Amino acid sequence: MGALDGKVALVTGGSRGIGRAITERLARDGAVVAVAYARDRAAADEVVTRVRDTGGRAFAIQAELGVPGDAARLWAAFDAQVEAHAPGGGVDIIVNNAGIGCDRDLASLTEAEFDQVFAVNVRAPFFIVQHGLKRLRDGGRIINISSGAARLAMPNGIAYGSTKGALDTFTLNLAKELGARGITANSVAPGIIDTDINAGWLRDNPEAQANAGALAALGRVGQPEDVADIVAFLASDDARWVTGRVVDATGGSGL
Repeated sequence: MGALDGKVALVTGGSRGIGRAITERLARDGAVVAVAYARDRAAADEVVTRVRDTGGRAFAIQAELGVPGDAARLWAAFDAQVEAHAPGGGVDIIVNNAGIGCDRDLASLTEAEFDQVFAVNVRAPFFIVQHGLKRLRDGGRIINISSGAARLAMPNGIAYGSTKGALDTFTLNLAKELGARGITANSVAPGIIDTDINAGWLRDNPEAQANAGALAALGRVGQPEDVADIVAFLASDDARWVTGRVVDATGGSGL
């Protein structure tokens, strides 16, 4: 029996990188997982097939984030499919994982870039939760994927770090507001993770691997599964007494 048997989870950005690892782990623990993606249907279908081939349950839903009406469209896509996979509908676990980077310093950042990174990384999670509250069952879980950049000065990513700081504040307030319903809200803050996004400068580059790994007290670059396992814990009943926290998933970077 899995720790999440009978649960329904929504994972935004669930088809690639950290999101894919979260999808696969939650499904392995027994949850029915809605894999939300923006454009890459092939990647979403691939992870859904992988989950089903290993005995899990998942389905893909499409909604581009960072544009007006994104949360409403995402939940409409969810509602259209959930009954076929989990009779009764509703959701127990919301993982706000989708996000974009922004490698700009204060002087070079444009207003359009600022607006876009905040729209995807902050506004979308806010309204996904707002629209999802009527679907989120008592005792549910909200898990926001933040970043170690929220607590470290990184001037070349000032807007990105600011979005993750805002997301952590959002998490804190959700925990207070929703605690009476037994709903927990927590953030998970990864450091450098070996994903496709970082592949261009990190993979097949021993020097970059060594330099990135040296930033962590545990002496290596993080893997998507390192983050997914923490999310699985927070999604489970074992974490019922943890809420309003930012869980560091950087391997001890910046200590």
